[in-house]
Amino acid sequence: MSSWKKAAKSNQKVHRERAQPAARQHLGLLEKKKDYKARANDQHQKDATLKSLRRRALNKNPDEFYHHMINSRIQNGEHHELEKQEDEFTADQLKLMKTQDLKYVTMKRTVESNKIRRLQSQLHMTDVVNGMPNQHVFFVEDEEEAANFDLAKRLDTHPSLIDRRTNRPRMSDLADRLDLHTVDPKEIERLNQQRDLSYRELKRRIEREKELAVVQKTLEIKRALKEKRLTTPKRIRRGTATRAPVYKFAYERKR
Repeated sequence: MSSWKKAAKSNQKVHRERAQPAARQHLGLLEKKKDYKARANDQHQKDATLKSLRRRALNKNPDEFYHHMINSRIQNGEHHELEKQEDEFTADQLKLMKTQDLKYVTMKRTVESNKIRRLQSQLHMTDVVNGMPNQHVFFVEDEEEAANFDLAKRLDTHPSLIDRRTNRPRMSDLADRLDLHTVDPKEIERLNQQRDLSYRELKRRIEREKELAVVQKTLEIKRALKEKRLTTPKRIRRGTATRAPVYKFAYERKR
C-alpha cells in the first residue's frame, strides 16, 4: 500500500511560489507574506522606540542629575562616551601581577616587613627625631633672668649638642667618661657612611613593601571579582602605583 502512495506522490503537481512578472523584474524579487511581516514588525518596533523617546524627553526634568552628564561629552553636536580610566601601575607591579600568584607576593611582602623591622631596631630613626620641631618651656624668676638665659648652661650640655633630642650627654659625662682624643676621625667617617647606607636601604625596602602591598591587595580584589555574584561590583576608584583599586560589593545573603 505504501508503494501506491509513493507512486501517487511522484505524479502529483509541484506547487511553486509565484515569481516576479517579467515586466517587474527591475523591482527585484517579489515580496512574500513573511517578508512583509518582517518589514512591518521592524517598522512598528522603530515607531515604538521613537514614541518612548519622545515621552521621556517631554517628562525629563532639566534640574535632575544624570550620571550620563559626567560620563559623556558633546563634540560638534554629537554625544561621545568618555573612555573609562584604566588602572595605572608601575612596570614592576604589572610584571608581578602577570607572572606571580598571591602566595608569592604575600611571602615577599612578609620578608620585606621583617627586614624593615630589623633595620628600624638598629637605626632607631634618631635623625628623623632630631629633625622634628619640638617645644620646651622653661620658667624663670624675673625678666632679667629671662634676658640672660643660657640654654646650654640650663641643660648642662655643650652648645653644639642643643639641637639633639636624643643622645644629648651632659658636661659632666663629657668630662669624665668620654675622651675625645681617642676617637679616630676616619672611624667616625666610616660609621657615618655605614649609617647613611643603612638609611638608604631602609628607604628602598619601605618603598618596595608599599609596592608589594598594592600588588597583594590588587590580586585579592581580582580573585574576589572572579567569583560568581548576582550583581557586578562597581568600581569606586581606579588603582594607581600607590593605591589598589576600590570596588563596592553588594551585600548577598548567605545560605
